[in-house]
Amino acid sequence: MQRSLKFYLPEWAQDWLDVIVPGLQILLILLAALLLQHLLRRLVARASQHYQLPHELLVPVKGLLRWTILVSALLLVLERLGVSATVLWTAFTGFATVGAVAFFAAWSVLSNLFCALLIFTVGPFRVGDTIELLDTAEKPGAKGRVVDINLLYTTLEDDTATAGGQ
Repeated sequence: MQRSLKFYLPEWAQDWLDVIVPGLQILLILLAALLLQHLLRRLVARASQHYQLPHELLVPVKGLLRWTILVSALLLVLERLGVSATVLWTAFTGFATVGAVAFFAAWSVLSNLFCALLIFTVGPFRVGDTIELLDTAEKPGAKGRVVDINLLYTTLEDDTATAGGQ
């Protein structure tokens, strides 16, 4: 004779059984993820003390562990909610592919913006300074006076053209 769990629950809980069970499973998944993260952090801390590992090495290791556990727990929770892992993987790879193509397509613009940000924050030169860009050790590069710095380009006025014409 097989007994059902419904006989041992109050009347109000029997209607909510389809919500309570997945909710408890999700709660257990999250608690297990937090416990696993805590235990692995302590294990990494003990290993770093025992082997005298530098702090700079521990930061990415702890971050990798945290994100791996977080993503795994999220996938398990979504699975309990009825989302297919195949659908998630297909969506992730599709978005990653589009993101990679967009990143490579915009690479030169992003590179110029990042370099301009560095020029503005570090300030190695300003408008009016004379600079020389070194191409290689054998050949001299461009030399000139900085006339404009914007987000995409730094404009130089060629010193050799004005010096040669006088």
